[in-house]
Amino acid sequence: MTGNASAVPGPLGAQAAPPVIDKGTAARESSPLPCVIGTDPPPAVASPKPPPAIDDDTRILAATVYGEGSTANVFEEMAAIANVLVRQQKARGYVSISAFIRADRTFAFAAHDGSARFGKLMAAKDEDIARDTGMDAAVKGARNALSPSPVDHSNGAYFWDGLDIKTDYARHPKVLGGIHITDPAHNVVGIKDNVVEGENWLLDAKGNKTRSRGKWQYKYESTAGFGATIFWKYNPAFVKASGNREYK
Repeated sequence: MTGNASAVPGPLGAQAAPPVIDKGTAARESSPLPCVIGTDPPPAVASPKPPPAIDDDTRILAATVYGEGSTANVFEEMAAIANVLVRQQKARGYVSISAFIRADRTFAFAAHDGSARFGKLMAAKDEDIARDTGMDAAVKGARNALSPSPVDHSNGAYFWDGLDIKTDYARHPKVLGGIHITDPAHNVVGIKDNVVEGENWLLDAKGNKTRSRGKWQYKYESTAGFGATIFWKYNPAFVKASGNREYK
């Protein structure tokens, strides 16, 4: 060793007394202080956060759309069904989605016909729902529909139909009233338009026709299609001519 041989460590050891740099040496490194195995604490691991609690309205809406949607568990399909149900609930004057689903059997048959998927989500724990892709998507769709500013995946629909409109096409009530697919992308079940012309007349006191209120060629027009579900609203020409309410 060359240089100042009289240099010695300070009272706190080599880390407190700067090491001697030999002539021609750029730097001198010192090893980190040793770690005693078994005495140092292991690295902290954050515990997973529990999923947000699911309130009663969200749960019954999610269970309904999970039961009504196809088994492919398409988020947009379930979210759009949730949009329709909330729109119908508000149009019909129910104070909550729970009250609407429980009272009105003309919508959301899954909540009343013993649907296994409906029952599965209604009985599932919050953490089990969060781990299941389909049920979790249904909850997200329900939360979106119930939010103050939801994304409307149904594009203004008041009704929907699944594969039954194809399998029972000749007798299906919507087909008999007249249907029109406004965009080929909506036709996820593969059906065709059915033109059913109608006209509504104003009548005098004796029941005689006096003036036409308007004509239509179909009652229902498609607004969206996801999974195995087509979404509908009334043809505006039918609503204007008939005076029919949009939600009935």
